[in-house]
Formats: sequence, structure tokens, C-alpha cells
Amino acid sequence: MTLSAVKSKAYALQAQFEEANAQPVDCAILQPAETLLDLYGEDIRTRAYVTTDPVQGEVMLRPDFTVPVVQKHMDEGAEPARYTYAGEVFRRQEEHPERANEYFQVGYEVFDRTDPAAADAEVFALFSKTLQGYGLRAVTGDIGILTAAVAGLETSERRRAALTRHIWRPRRFRNLLDRFSGKLPVPATRAALLADANPMAKAGPMIGLRGEDEIKDRIEALREDAKEPKLSRDQVALIEALLKVSEACPFALEQLRDIAVDLPAISEAVERFARRCDALEARGVDVQTLGFEASYGRTSMEYYDGFVFGFVAPKRPDWPSVASGGRYDALTRQLGKGREIPAVGGVIRAGLLVELER
Repeated sequence: MTLSAVKSKAYALQAQFEEANAQPVDCAILQPAETLLDLYGEDIRTRAYVTTDPVQGEVMLRPDFTVPVVQKHMDEGAEPARYTYAGEVFRRQEEHPERANEYFQVGYEVFDRTDPAAADAEVFALFSKTLQGYGLRAVTGDIGILTAAVAGLETSERRRAALTRHIWRPRRFRNLLDRFSGKLPVPATRAALLADANPMAKAGPMIGLRGEDEIKDRIEALREDAKEPKLSRDQVALIEALLKVSEACPFALEQLRDIAVDLPAISEAVERFARRCDALEARGVDVQTLGFEASYGRTSMEYYDGFVFGFVAPKRPDWPSVASGGRYDALTRQLGKGREIPAVGGVIRAGLLVELER
């Protein structure tokens, strides 16, 4: 596979998206680190390449296009809008060293407040049509259903916030769920810390960025959390049942509606899923066989907050998704300085398509 072949494929895909009325845009390879750190926290450093510029300060090699495209739209875009782009992105691959850390990404993004379900269907149907003939398997999910479930748990706001923050870190999410329900014991070191009337008296010299007041506030927050009643087994069982939903869309919808009887907080999100299924069907997508996994998308970029989808190569389980995308309404709110607009989009890894064509 040559770089010229990948570029040729990328620009051919972008041309197809332009035919779907998308406006071509470009974004700088060096992106301000501050924006991405504000969005994702320090964890982004494990996935992105960070360097320092004497003028711009800390910057990152572009880990994807979505964030700068959203910024561009919120600063100067009209409504509704459709954008397409093609270019290199850079990701550290410490957990998957066999995967490329520099590759071409081709994207299509829709900013339209008219009918979110229809926009979801538009993007998915376009990708499905574009990827016909490659033998890929499509899968969908909805992060919004899980976040609604967490928001409906009968526990403190602090615990709900912690679970929500770690939805995209499944192992950490599971550990928190087990700890809040009492399944996991409080670590001995934490128990000793909370039992000490004046833990700062035994502290060594202050190092790092946190001051003494911040540390005391954190200890007090842990003490307050320790007083919280355990999450009930029933609530944990409902979250577990939700995460296990993995069926064709009609059967998944039926299961989710059953769960919503005991977890009404997800009802609105489930009905959004139902409207999306109708919109997909109207676009010619066979929803009777289209897969839905409630846990899908939890290891992707954290800005997805609703519909998510991917196209995977069944014969290459070692590969990441050949194409993926989803809805990121909250991201427009975070970057819009008081303004927001429903938005959905996706990307295709051009190099993987070239590999499949060989």
C-alpha cells in the first residue's frame, strides 16, 4: 500500500461527500492543546502527540478533525451546514502498537437542528452506500441511553457525575459501579485516610500542582461519599441489563422499552432511538438486520453523546473500525460559547479501504 494510493482514495471519498452537498474544509495539523485538554482532561495525553511551540505554547498533532471543524462552524458557519475533509490525523497507539499512528481520515459532518433523527439517518445511509462492496459489518449504539440511565440512578450527584465521566472507560465504570454498590470493599489505604482525624499532619513536603486546600477538599469529598447509601442491587441489575442489549434494532428496541418500565429515565432516549429506526428505514436501511449494541462506542472519543455507529471488517478483528461516527450535540455546546446546534458526522479510514481492495 503506497501513500499515493491512500491519498487518491481519500480524495475520491471526499469528492463523493461533496456530491452530497458537503462543503470542503481544512484544519491546521497543529491544534491548541488547551482546547483538547479542557474537553478530555489529561487522559488525552496518552492518545495524542503533544509538543511545545515558543509562540503558541502547548500544541497537539491533530488527533481528529471533528473538534476543529466544530470550532470553525460555531465561529463562522451558517445553518444548516454540511462539511467534508480529508487529511492525516495522529494517534499514539500504546495499547495497540500494531496499529498505524498516522493515517488518512475522510469525514462528513452535518449541523442541522431541523430533525436530528433524520440527520442521523442521512449520515449513516451515506456511509453505508459509500462502503458497499467492502464486506463490512455495520453496528450501531446510543451513548445517550446509557447517560440517561446513569442520570436516573438514585444516588448522589457526585456519584452520577463520576459514572458519567467514565462511561467511555468501561473498566473504570465497572469498578465504580461495584464500589458504589458495595460489591468492592473500600481500599485499605482510603479507609485509613478517612479514619484519620488530621491526615495532613502526617503529610510530607508539598509537591506537584495541588495545594493543601485542594487536597483537604478532596478528602472531605471522599468522606461525604463514604456516607452515601449503597446503590441498590436492582439499580445495578438494570444498568447491567442495559449494557448487555445486543440485537437487531427491532429486538433491541423491544428490550430497551422493557428496561424502561423499571428505569423510566431512559424512556425519552429510547423513543429517540425508535424515531431514528424509522428515519433509517425511510432512507432504505434494512433496520431488521442492522445491529444495535448498547455498549457500543464506549471506547471512542468522548464527545459522542447520542447515536454512534461503526463499520468493521469481520475478517480483520485486529483492525479498528474502518469507519465510525456519531452524534455530538454537547460538543457544540462546549465550544459554542453559549450557542449550540445538533450535530452528527463520521469518518472513514482511507488506508484500510485500500488494504481491503488489494
